[in-house]
Amino acid sequence: MSIKLVFGTQWGDEGKGKVVDYYAEKADIVVRYQGGNNAGHTIKIGDEVFKFHLLPSGVVRKGKTAVIGNGVVVDPKVLISEIEAIRSRGIEPHLVISDRAHVIMPYHKMLDGAEERFRGKKKVGTTGRGIGPCYSDKIARLGIRMGDLVDEETLRERLEFIIPLKNGIFEAYGMEERLSVDEVFEEYSQYGKYLKDMVRDTVAMLHGSMDREILLEGAQGAMLDVDFGTYPYTTSSHTIGGGASAGSGIPPNAIDEIIGVVKAYTTRVGMGPFPTEQDNKIGEHLGRKGHEFGTTTGRSRRCGWLDLVVVKHALRISGANGIVITKIDVLEGLEKVKVARAYEIDGKRVDRFPASMKDIAKIKPIYRDFEGWTVENGEWERAKKEGISALPKTLKEYLAFIEKETGVKIRMVSYGPAREETVEI
Repeated sequence: MSIKLVFGTQWGDEGKGKVVDYYAEKADIVVRYQGGNNAGHTIKIGDEVFKFHLLPSGVVRKGKTAVIGNGVVVDPKVLISEIEAIRSRGIEPHLVISDRAHVIMPYHKMLDGAEERFRGKKKVGTTGRGIGPCYSDKIARLGIRMGDLVDEETLRERLEFIIPLKNGIFEAYGMEERLSVDEVFEEYSQYGKYLKDMVRDTVAMLHGSMDREILLEGAQGAMLDVDFGTYPYTTSSHTIGGGASAGSGIPPNAIDEIIGVVKAYTTRVGMGPFPTEQDNKIGEHLGRKGHEFGTTTGRSRRCGWLDLVVVKHALRISGANGIVITKIDVLEGLEKVKVARAYEIDGKRVDRFPASMKDIAKIKPIYRDFEGWTVENGEWERAKKEGISALPKTLKEYLAFIEKETGVKIRMVSYGPAREETVEI
């Protein structure tokens, strides 16, 4: 038996949902280990499309146990909505929620908007769903956990302490809104009653299941990691591979495979630096053909060429031993395809991703050019049987270059959203 970890190597939206769903076929347990409903995963099964924000992607596979780990922040109203939505489509999820996972409360969402407005021109592009303030409270030891939510006595005790503090902050921000302990308790105690039977000690559960197939699922991408991403234009959790242990309780030495998901080009939603962005017809082509709109926000994604400095940074700090290339079909039909293999900063070649926003602002990508390609009818099906040798020469060169530059073996290539549009290597 084995434990496999799947994480994103860019700024999210790499196609992890499909990859997790694909690998979940052989898994017994699928664990979401960080983030909140600021992330979204899209899965296509036949003609059906599923969009999740909190439920682990593997939940659509029959007979699988889906776990929301302790590293996730949970908006219970959103979670219940997703559970009811999937039940209405004939799927009964076997869901387990960590009693250590923190709860997004109404004051988190209120403060998220207030803080973003206060930043003015220095906004970080938050989704406004309360994720950052919830993680802030977690670190400040002001959080409410799922175990508290399902215990009415503890929930009221925590609210009586926290809400007066938050009302004071609202006042300091010049906000007119105030929260009532009774009203918040009434609403959230109902959520607790709905979810109570799903909440348990997932750490003990997972350690008791180490002899089974476990799949760990990340949200967002490594460049949004609060430590190693483009700070402060990041999310509030650890999106790199190491976040899986902290967010699930599974020790690092128990993880057998670490798979980085690499989109064949690069996208980013919202604010922040993006060295290979193409604000031109190339970017328009990638956005249109790749249907690049955020699953959670609906915002158009910024699009650009594949940045291997970013990918190598993500693979290095996450310890990946395999990669999956997604959305390779979106590049078809272009006359030229470019890949950033290094940067120039102040006239010097740089092969690492810098931490300084000043340095990042000076980046000039150093590109490697490839001739475009077109995959003829039947070539992908032949590739499933014969391997990538059946694909066009320039496409094979593109894939070989990625593998050589990263030093990590390509395990799979995805050429569409459906499960079957996949070639294992």
